[in-house]
Amino acid sequence: MRRVLIVSPHFPPINAPDHQRVRMALPWFRRFGWEPVVLCVRTQDVEGFRDPNLARTIPRSVRVIRTKAVSPRLTRPFGFGSLALRALPTLRRAGDQLLAQEHFDLVFFSTTMFTTMTLGSRWKRKYGVPYVLDFQDPWLSTFYDRPNAPPPPGGALRYGVAKYLARRNEPGAVRQADHIISVSPTYPEVLKERYSDVPGSRFTVLPFGGPEHDFRFVEKAGVRQTIFNPDDGLRHWVYVGRGGGDMQPVLRVFFKELARSVDREPLLRDRLMLHFVGTSYAIGGRATQTVMPVATACGVESMVREHTSRIPYHESLRVMMDSDLVMLIGSTDASYTASKLYPCMLTRRPILGLFHQNSSVVSIMEECKAGRVVAFGNDGPEHCGGEFRSAIEWALKAPREYSEFTRRSAVRRYTAQSMTKTLCGVFDRIAGSE
Repeated sequence: MRRVLIVSPHFPPINAPDHQRVRMALPWFRRFGWEPVVLCVRTQDVEGFRDPNLARTIPRSVRVIRTKAVSPRLTRPFGFGSLALRALPTLRRAGDQLLAQEHFDLVFFSTTMFTTMTLGSRWKRKYGVPYVLDFQDPWLSTFYDRPNAPPPPGGALRYGVAKYLARRNEPGAVRQADHIISVSPTYPEVLKERYSDVPGSRFTVLPFGGPEHDFRFVEKAGVRQTIFNPDDGLRHWVYVGRGGGDMQPVLRVFFKELARSVDREPLLRDRLMLHFVGTSYAIGGRATQTVMPVATACGVESMVREHTSRIPYHESLRVMMDSDLVMLIGSTDASYTASKLYPCMLTRRPILGLFHQNSSVVSIMEECKAGRVVAFGNDGPEHCGGEFRSAIEWALKAPREYSEFTRRSAVRRYTAQSMTKTLCGVFDRIAGSE
């Protein structure tokens, strides 16, 4: 059996989106011929929400090595808390020791802590081990440099530093990588244009899979949610995930059309409630609302609740399972995709999606008959008011048990098991070419 060293600084019980591919794949690696060893950062040195149930989903047979990192209490007073920078030296030492003493066929970096990906070229040069990068977001992004772009998360200084480090580190990491996995089809196109010497055969688009095991865990463990009462007679629409300025143009059109629907049918104001859950990743009281200000400006604030704080992962699944409709809201960034699409589909609830037409969410929702999607172009959602209005009317009539969700063969292509099989096929090709 071949062995893969997986570098994922965030790891359960930390609740972080960027370890979900690894966490969902761990039960399946051995079935497809790979023994995983996870290298991460110990929990006490990581900022973020703790979720003990996530740790219960890690197979006991998986070896997890946790390294130290500089405490954020020491770095926050100087204006930075980046886990990648705080943990880079210890991850490097731990990886050096593992690769010097044990045999690994491959190193897999699956994280948005991009600076840690620079270790791939070091280990390849020093130990001859190939490496694969997993792009879940853009490393070097110019989205916030566009005219009329929203302010970057964390402020201009943080964005500038991140962009400087990306310009310095991304070229070497990408050019020397043996393969690059991407959740979005847009990222490989950007990278191929940026690095014309990297062949297209070195890229594979692979979204996050649907975590069927997690839904069984929700039922078996009796997980409950406290966001709303599903038996209170109201219709509850839910969105679970981050908010932010890049989503506000989409929300603005959506809420304006919702207000028009209420004008036509005033009783909706007392019958419909929209919940936006976990909209901020900020910790320590630094979270700010990004949805409610838009709802208030559009006159639908009484129908909207924004819960900025993150909730346990399995509770978020229960929130969607208890809802009448699941909302998926994108941004004006054409490359944005929703890693939570597949969990949403597995809830069996109708999905209302609002995305740029180039987002992979659009084609996948249409393929799987998962609901209704409004796709807007480069001129933005402002010109799609009629489409938004029609989608809201559809959502108001959509049955809670969504019967149109019938293409089971399509859905099976996107399970965690199926995605892990594809990922291991990439690993096989890389390891077999040594």
